[in-house]
Amino acid sequence: MISTVTTPILQTLSLSLTIGTRALFRDLNLTIEAGQCIGVLGQNGTGKTTLLHTLINFRPTDSGEILLLGHHLNAWSRRELATRLGILFQSGTDDMPATVMETALLGRHPHLAKWRWEDAEDIAQARNALTEMNLEALAERDITTLSGGERQRVAIASLLTQRPQLYLLDEPGNHLDIAFQIRSLEVMRQRVVNEGLGLCMATHDINLAARFCDQILLLTGDGEFLLGATHEILTPENLSRAYGCEIRQVAYEGGSVFFPA
Repeated sequence: MISTVTTPILQTLSLSLTIGTRALFRDLNLTIEAGQCIGVLGQNGTGKTTLLHTLINFRPTDSGEILLLGHHLNAWSRRELATRLGILFQSGTDDMPATVMETALLGRHPHLAKWRWEDAEDIAQARNALTEMNLEALAERDITTLSGGERQRVAIASLLTQRPQLYLLDEPGNHLDIAFQIRSLEVMRQRVVNEGLGLCMATHDINLAARFCDQILLLTGDGEFLLGATHEILTPENLSRAYGCEIRQVAYEGGSVFFPA
């Protein structure tokens, strides 16, 4: 079902974040519209994860505002936020014994009324997500017996089962081979476009961001940032400045590849 949302899914208004006495960025005005994917790039410690945690209200802002669907983030209850925002963390939290299906179904919990069990539709959504991540044959496996890559795919399947309006992804390619890095982002990108959702992805992989993101937020590590269309921000000059090493670009039919010199 295509969303009829006309207001931006998320906006930051003059958002500033610091860690200790160090400014991560100042006066960030970021807008994520329905159908849009944003990539957040920068060196370690520049604030990519901190930004995602702030957008999901895990961390207070230093100054500025965050609006979700036109309303201040603090106006939403935790349950309401969990039905609209979904986050994929860098590190999994799947140490408790559970099957792959049970773990995927955790994504439906924010949508369930108190004391209500998952119904056939919830189970169907989880099965569909497992199929999209090529995990249907592992549905009854204990999550603790899986490889790191398989666990990451289960985490993505749980996020897909949650069906939020905004995906927040922290290093979504962790533990995944190249094929599943592409497959998982293709699945989410398709949902974003077809259903009018949003996606914000923090990553070290410049080439994944170039392939799947419409806009780039490039954190330069000095409290400043560059924000704009992907083709405008991802240039050798901008990337070399942000990463502190020479980055080169090779164009090919349909895109570009970036690599360190």
